[in-house]
Amino acid sequence: MEPKGRPAKLRKLEHIQETEFTTMTDSAPAVDQVEAQDDSVPETHPLTNVEQEQAGVSRGDTKAMEEPVEPAPKLSKNQLKKQRRWERWESGREDRKVKRKEKIKARKERRRAEWEEHRAEGSNSQPPPMRAPRRGEPPGVQVPITVIFDCNFEEYMHDHELKSLGLQITRSYSDNRKAPFRFHLSISSWGGKMKERFDGVLAKQYTSWKGFQFCEEDFVKTSEMSKEWMKGPRGGKSAGALAKDSTEHSTDEGKDADEEGEVVYLSAESDNTLERLKPNSTYIIGGLVDKNRHKGLCYKRALDRGIKTAKLPIGEFLQMDSRKVLVTNHVLEIMLKWLEHDDWGKAFIEVLPKRKGGVLKTEEENGEEGTSDGEEEAVVEQAGDARMTAAIEAESAEGDSNQAPA
Repeated sequence: MEPKGRPAKLRKLEHIQETEFTTMTDSAPAVDQVEAQDDSVPETHPLTNVEQEQAGVSRGDTKAMEEPVEPAPKLSKNQLKKQRRWERWESGREDRKVKRKEKIKARKERRRAEWEEHRAEGSNSQPPPMRAPRRGEPPGVQVPITVIFDCNFEEYMHDHELKSLGLQITRSYSDNRKAPFRFHLSISSWGGKMKERFDGVLAKQYTSWKGFQFCEEDFVKTSEMSKEWMKGPRGGKSAGALAKDSTEHSTDEGKDADEEGEVVYLSAESDNTLERLKPNSTYIIGGLVDKNRHKGLCYKRALDRGIKTAKLPIGEFLQMDSRKVLVTNHVLEIMLKWLEHDDWGKAFIEVLPKRKGGVLKTEEENGEEGTSDGEEEAVVEQAGDARMTAAIEAESAEGDSNQAPA
């Protein structure tokens, strides 16, 4: 059967080709015109790398130019505040520098004027120096005791905790240098991120520290090395609380025991209590900042290596509201204060922050006794008030009975 409807017309291909050819010939310029155009247009050279970078085009980056540029992430309000604060701080750097120089100049002028006044009055004394000398031996007395910071806990800490440990060690060095009686200090297992931070951010300032040894060995080998540091004239002498021990132990047996010394790993989980520090001894402090996530880690490590453990006598002298685990620099400072005062209670009170809520047990007992005395005084006062009230009521009753009836 034939298909219904009108059949489609056939396209005239010849006519279409003719029309396309005529349009192409009409639009194409003449040969003379092309030659003239070639003479007028200068020759083009490829762009150099510098020109490509200035134009924002580099070799092989055409795809990157075609892709849309992602907008910069939006900053929160806190981030904007921090950024503006930082910009204000950076913009005022030169002004602060100028003000600092002016203050130093004014201070020098005041000192010069005071010195001229002293000379006018007839004084021949020399003015004190502007600042204390930085180099040289510190003013304190060296004692034959070594404190080692065991820094082999890097895998158990986060980056901000490692930063905190570095600050604690720096503070420990400063406290030890300023103390009237100072220890030999050392770090065991030195390396890793801790060394990278001290070399980079802190610009290797630790290389100029006096009386501080940085050892790559573990705490056991470092404790053996510390015996050599405490020998000889530079090893120190018994002073402070150690001098009292040497006078009390006058027998040869006691002297030999003191000269031999011991190695003790300080840990809050230990069953032994550190009563006194001994000369020629080495005390190890665990360099671990973990917010008490890994409990008993230092204690277990010491037991595995066969090292004696002990804890500071906090429970015997203080009543604390918080836990008894202390940071590294507080442990060292407490030991320095004991060496100075020969009193653990006084050392704890001077060092521990108030947020720990530490109170001496003697003060607490005195406070309880004072409370009982106050309660007795309150009872006496209440009894006196009751007697006075009864007398007033009796007088008023007698007055009423003596009045005549209306």
